[in-house]
Parts: sequence; structure tokens; C-alpha cells
Amino acid sequence: MTAQTIDHPLPTDRAPLLRWLIFTGVTIFGFAMAWHFGLFRLMLASDKTYISAIVCVLYVLAAAHCFTRTRVIARETDQTLRILAILRKGVEGFRIDGDEVETTQGARLPRGQVASHIRNLILKSRLQGGSKLDQTLLLRGLADALRGPNHLGNFASDSLMKLGLLGTIIGFIMMLAPIAGLDAADKISVRNSMGVMSDGMAVAMYTTLSGLIGSVLIKCQYYLLDEATAKLFSLATDLTEVFVVSVLERGGDGQLR
Repeated sequence: MTAQTIDHPLPTDRAPLLRWLIFTGVTIFGFAMAWHFGLFRLMLASDKTYISAIVCVLYVLAAAHCFTRTRVIARETDQTLRILAILRKGVEGFRIDGDEVETTQGARLPRGQVASHIRNLILKSRLQGGSKLDQTLLLRGLADALRGPNHLGNFASDSLMKLGLLGTIIGFIMMLAPIAGLDAADKISVRNSMGVMSDGMAVAMYTTLSGLIGSVLIKCQYYLLDEATAKLFSLATDLTEVFVVSVLERGGDGQLR
């Protein structure tokens, strides 16, 4: 039987991308207002260590990675919804054609992590010889494949926080360093020391502020991503338990070509 594809429109889920775009739009608006009022220029001019600038660059890179992962999860969700639409029409069995999975009715499942998981279930069912199918270990592998790259968010958030704390320590060192050789009777020395202490305090405050804001914003973005990933994993689990495992256990195992 010739493999067929579904040509009519199928359900899609753009909510993960939409939430990321809304959050990023609000963030960009906040950054634009800070730039308009000169807060960014003041921060970069006052931070002699350039830690605040490094935090900003790392934040942009982490946000770009989060956007890439959100696109991947959104695409996987769309493919899973298409698979669900195909399987809801009724499936008597499955066929494997190389890396592709087809139903015995000739509908080809869209490629993706969930389709690969279904392929592994079919192969496991054939190798077990029709015994009861347990997909626990395969689901763990699917969860690792979906959630693994998201761990970069925790690392990026912690890194920004620690960079902010590092800037705080450096700023206090700069602020307290002149005190050791300060001569209270020398007004010029006191005036110069006050300038250095002011610069150190500015470094401490601006690096702490940039690190905290960057860490919180990254945490929020990856929280939205983790929520979308969990929704996808739950959808994949329900789909395979209801429409795949049940078919394989009643004898509709896949055929290899």
C-alpha cells in the first residue's frame, strides 16, 4: 500500500511561541525605556569592570537559545497533534519503512521525537513477541530528549546571578581599598578616596542589579519553556498509551520493510 500524507489543515499549537514573544516584547519595551532615560549608558559608564556588559551579552545569548528551544518544542507539539489526528481516525496496525512509521491504512506519521518514540515501541513489541508492553524506560528517554537542552537555562540563570555577586565583591574591594592608606588630615586624599569609594559602590550596585534582573528574566523564559515541554510530554504519553500501546498489545505489531 502506498504511503499517504494528510493534505488538509491539521491542528497546531502556537501558544509556546506566542507566550515567549509576549514576554520578550514586554522585556524589550522595558529595556528600550531604560535606554531612553540613559540608565544603560550610566550603568556601562559607571561599571569599570565591564561585568554588567558581560551580563547583558550572556542574557541575549541565553534568550536566543530559549527562543530556539521554544521553536523546537512548538514544532514537536504540532507534529504530535498531527499524529494524534491521524491515529484518532482508527488504526489497525503499524509499519516501519526505514526511519518512517506508517499505519496499515497508509498514513505516514510526521517525523519527530514522538514518531521516533512510536517507532521504538513498535520495534520493542516485535522483539518481545507480543507480550505486555511497558514503555516506562522509553518514556524516560523521550523525556531526556525533550528536556535535556533546557537545563542550559538553570546554568545561565545561576551564572548571571554569580557574575552579579562577583561584581558586588569586586565593587566592595574597590570601595574599601583606599581606607587603609587614608590620612584624615589630608583633605585632598580624603576627597580622592571618596571618589574611588563612590566608583566601587557604583560597580557593586550596577553589577548586582544587572545580574539579578538577568537571572530573573532568564528563569521566567525557561519556566515557560519547561511548561510547554511538560505539556508536550504529557500529550505524547497519553497518545502512545491510548492509540499505540493498545494496538500493539492486541496484536497489531509493526511490519518491517
